[in-house]
Amino acid sequence: MTPYYEQDGITIYHGDCRGVLPTLRPQGADLLLTDPPYGRSTDTDYSRMTRSTKVYPPVVGDEELFNPSHLVAYPRVILWGANHYASQLPDSGGWLVWDKRAGRQASNNFSDAELAWCSFKTPVRVFRHLWGVNRASEQRDHLHPTQKPVALMRWILEGWTEPGDLVLDPYMGSGPIAEAARQTDRRYIGIEIEERYCEVAVKRLAQCALDLSA
Repeated sequence: MTPYYEQDGITIYHGDCRGVLPTLRPQGADLLLTDPPYGRSTDTDYSRMTRSTKVYPPVVGDEELFNPSHLVAYPRVILWGANHYASQLPDSGGWLVWDKRAGRQASNNFSDAELAWCSFKTPVRVFRHLWGVNRASEQRDHLHPTQKPVALMRWILEGWTEPGDLVLDPYMGSGPIAEAARQTDRRYIGIEIEERYCEVAVKRLAQCALDLSA
């Protein structure tokens, strides 16, 4: 399959990962890290919840319970939002917690924290990074309805992979993991079903390359 984008160890494919993954056979991936649809029919009209006027297209596959069976066979897996489909996953004592409030108390329309399931043995770890109040901690525009901060993905890559490792991201979204991989010298394969988000990710990578060369 021809990549949508390929440069400096970062590769992006446009398509459904369930069809793309068997053609790639990336069993050599050192970590599968991704943020799949949670199966909760996410409301993507932010104008009803915040001062933002943005209305995003529905998240593909979010209308039914997510089945992660095509992902859990990989040796090392981290799945965001897994508390929403934990019944579909093996038991694990290893979870990552993203504290989106960073210890602050304030009114909030969204969850105070998000959880990621780990297939491998690791203690429960917490990362505190302010998000969802006014996006002050994230310098970029909000580009995807379930977007995660690059800082969160950097923390994971630096804690659970080594430079040069291959990171597999079957549900790329707007590309925060791709950007974190470029910043930390990891190789990366991302797959995204919505072409508009492939375009967004490529633009982010171009800006990242400029920042790194500055």
